[in-house]
Amino acid sequence: MNKYELAVAVNGKLEESDKNAAVDKVKALIERFGGSITSVDDWGKKRYAYEVEKTKEGWYLFIKFQAEPEAPAEIEQRIRIMDNIHRYLIVSDEKELVVKHDERRSEGDAENAEAVEASKDEEPAKAAEEPAPASEDTEA
Repeated sequence: MNKYELAVAVNGKLEESDKNAAVDKVKALIERFGGSITSVDDWGKKRYAYEVEKTKEGWYLFIKFQAEPEAPAEIEQRIRIMDNIHRYLIVSDEKELVVKHDERRSEGDAENAEAVEASKDEEPAKAAEEPAPASEDTEA
């Protein structure tokens, strides 16, 4: 199972009870597709940077969950048609990606270091084979 984070902006014109109902539907979607919710971070009502569907504010929530790799696409399809959800975004949990990236980077650095060492051995031999450039000031 992979770790994901879902950012949701719910219509700000809704009452808190209606907002909770919309969020419960999103949570049910996650669980319907085999996901397990690890945390829900409710940021409350915030002002949008620009109007969305003639609304200037919305309820922001961040839901962290674990699911199979196919689940986010299915969840996004269902959220896309929900009326009270203005914006949404599902991303992989970056902590896991950073560790994997660092591991690949260190492996790549070791390979690069070996290549640099090999090229250092070849460079002096090439320099000895090449003739020195002729100087133009030798006529005087």
